[in-house]
Amino acid sequence: MLKSDLKIVFFGTPEFAVRSLDALVTGGYNVCAVVTMPDKIAGRGHKLIQSDVKQYAQEHNLPVLQPEKLKSPDFVEELRAIDADLFIVIAFRMLPEIVWQMPRLGTFNLHASLLPKYRGAAPINHAVMNGEKVTGITTFFLKHEIDTGDMIMQRSIEIGDDENVGSVHDRLMEIGAEAVTQTVESILEGSLRTIPQPEGDFTPAPKIFKDTCRIDWSATASRIHNHVRGLSPYPAAWTRMVSDNGDEADLKIYETSVKNLPPLPTLKIGEVLIVKGHVYVGTGEGPIEILSLQPAGKKRMEARAFTLGYHPVTMK
Repeated sequence: MLKSDLKIVFFGTPEFAVRSLDALVTGGYNVCAVVTMPDKIAGRGHKLIQSDVKQYAQEHNLPVLQPEKLKSPDFVEELRAIDADLFIVIAFRMLPEIVWQMPRLGTFNLHASLLPKYRGAAPINHAVMNGEKVTGITTFFLKHEIDTGDMIMQRSIEIGDDENVGSVHDRLMEIGAEAVTQTVESILEGSLRTIPQPEGDFTPAPKIFKDTCRIDWSATASRIHNHVRGLSPYPAAWTRMVSDNGDEADLKIYETSVKNLPPLPTLKIGEVLIVKGHVYVGTGEGPIEILSLQPAGKKRMEARAFTLGYHPVTMK
């Protein structure tokens, strides 16, 4: 079978999925439909927001399906009518069995971790937050339990000590797109080999919520550093600062450092020390320097600019 004859339905929503969709389209694969989340109203202007995948699909004249419910009989019949050979899922909702069992060649997923580690909705964030030195991507066939199917292909990358999740995301997005096209090619060639995932307890990667993002200053400086970079630039780690006049305000922190700090007095947990435009905070083990941050209602700024208008004494 030629790749132009293989009928593919692509499921995805965010930018991470777009790169793989583009690799398929520009590579000459037959993407006969795209399934993405329904449009939503967001922001102060109540604007209708379309997913990144939908925007790409419309720009390339690909049919778009946006079901509210994936088990809807109308949606299921729409999919059946396409008579696709293969479904590809990237950064989308969990598919019901009636959907993922539909195509004759199966349904495979691109997951942004080296499975079986970091099963769940936020694998890249959790890998960086946990201080991993290596992460990667996995393609695997779907089965009942989320992120547990037989693995097809894996690719790995190293994570820099100060690298944030935005940078890791972008690099995984690129190697993920390569893995998706290589996986499809192996299916076409009949050279596909799968490996069952090992059994056992593995690090989960649950969805990130606001409480997840709050900094615990009683943790070690290195743990806080990993926490910050694992949430930067989005959704961003945050804390509550107490100013010298007693006022409290939330504060997002985007960049920190634990290396090459000057000799400092012993700081209590959450205690702030400002020295010549540098902002240091005491932790459960050693000080940490804040390099860039964003006070509520303001733009992101460097620490030196922050110290010109703010005088925090404690982070909590």
